[in-house]
Amino acid sequence: MRTDIFARLDREPEPPKIVAPRMSRHRAALFGGTLAFYLAIVFAVLVTSWLVALDWKVMLFRPYQQWPELHAFLDYYVVLGQRGPTAVMVACWLGWRSWRQHTLRPLLVLGTSLLLLNVTVGAVKLGLGRLGPHYATQIGSAEMFAGGDIFPSGHTANAVVTWGILAYLATTPRARRYLSAVSATVSLGVGLTTVYIGTHWLSDVVLGWAAGLLILLALPWFEPLIARAESWIFDVREQWRARRRAVRQVRAPGAVPQPVLLPQSIAAEGTALAAGTGTPAAHPHPHLATGARARAHHAPTVCPERPQPAQAGPMTGG
Repeated sequence: MRTDIFARLDREPEPPKIVAPRMSRHRAALFGGTLAFYLAIVFAVLVTSWLVALDWKVMLFRPYQQWPELHAFLDYYVVLGQRGPTAVMVACWLGWRSWRQHTLRPLLVLGTSLLLLNVTVGAVKLGLGRLGPHYATQIGSAEMFAGGDIFPSGHTANAVVTWGILAYLATTPRARRYLSAVSATVSLGVGLTTVYIGTHWLSDVVLGWAAGLLILLALPWFEPLIARAESWIFDVREQWRARRRAVRQVRAPGAVPQPVLLPQSIAAEGTALAAGTGTPAAHPHPHLATGARARAHHAPTVCPERPQPAQAGPMTGG
């Protein structure tokens, strides 16, 4: 007997009607507030404000020395923020959803969010060039424009985006609430773990949270582009299938061509009938024999009981 769990593994008979999120006023207000907070963090670090002093206090506190028993576990936990492993795990889940629901939207949304993450976070990282705590050169300095690439935290922003996509693509309000709580917990833990092991400043993590949230909030603006891309991919697939069907029809075997009746076969058939056999000689090709019989039926025959009169010779005087 089938259960509901195994029934959900089957492919749905037709694509469900999924309503893509729109940029509502509430979401636009959240986007504007998060962007203002993002810019405020960058400004506070640039002017070496109290936030930079807090970064140094946390770094000099050395959490990994205060709680060394957590180090082994957190070394594995921080992998949940690495782009490669998390992207593969989430892509497998969304790929199954795409197959089950006959739609490419989950995978296209994931690809769009990761592209935005690489472009926006990567550009800020390289542009500001902040050094990490392990490479700091002067106590109290913001360590900006020194050739680093840790501001904002890529682990934190990737955790927010990758796990937040699951909540963004949820189809029910209940699932969206649960997945939002899970993604927030995972991204919060990943960010604090990078501070614990000393690879990021606290301000790096705060800016990474804001950067990831900005990408999730901006995704509705890209929904029309995602829909057009999905339609184009399906159109290309149908054209490719139509070409394959046409090639198969051209290569399919047609009717067997009728062989040409050779003169030798006709002569053999006529000889057999003239010899009085009554039936034509056996022929390896039945259709050839049939044609020969048809021709032999209309051919003149010589009757043996009625001898032909001899032709008179020339008359001579005696």
